Amino acid sequence: MSTQIILTAPVENLGAEGDTIAVADGYARNFLFPKGLAMPATASNLRRVESLRKKREASLAAQLEDAKAILTKLTKQSYTIAAAAGPDGKLYGSVTSADISEALKKEGIEVDRRKIVIEHAIRELGVYDVDVKLHSEVVTKVKIWVVGPDGGSAPAAKSTTADEKAGRKTAKADKKK
Repeated sequence: MSTQIILTAPVENLGAEGDTIAVADGYARNFLFPKGLAMPATASNLRRVESLRKKREASLAAQLEDAKAILTKLTKQSYTIAAAAGPDGKLYGSVTSADISEALKKEGIEVDRRKIVIEHAIRELGVYDVDVKLHSEVVTKVKIWVVGPDGGSAPAAKSTTADEKAGRKTAKADKKK
């Protein structure tokens, strides 16, 4: 025998929230109903799910509009983060998504740190492009300038000749002897 149910939450290999499906009686009675994952497909429950679906669609549309508004603000400029760094331009720590979120907040843009995606750890002074996922349909890149506490950027890289490198290697080898 099978029972018609309405899923109240997404269930793997079964369906998404709001789907009406047929499952075995025991599966519905012993697993889905007690865990709150489904409810019987009665006329009143179908009406209730339909009204909830309309509210959810309106909410999602409003979230999309908010994300697009934030997108226009984010793409207009770049943002600067001051971080303590050594003389070689390497940071003593790293710039995290929370630091970037704080920098955006100072500019009047509220973005949750979990929506900021840093591919590789930011551990040196410089310019970085960071992904910001504002909505499932709205993703943008933000330019972040990581500068030293005095506002300076990375020092010029020293050029080392092959002879100097060889000299250092032989000096180290002589110390070991």
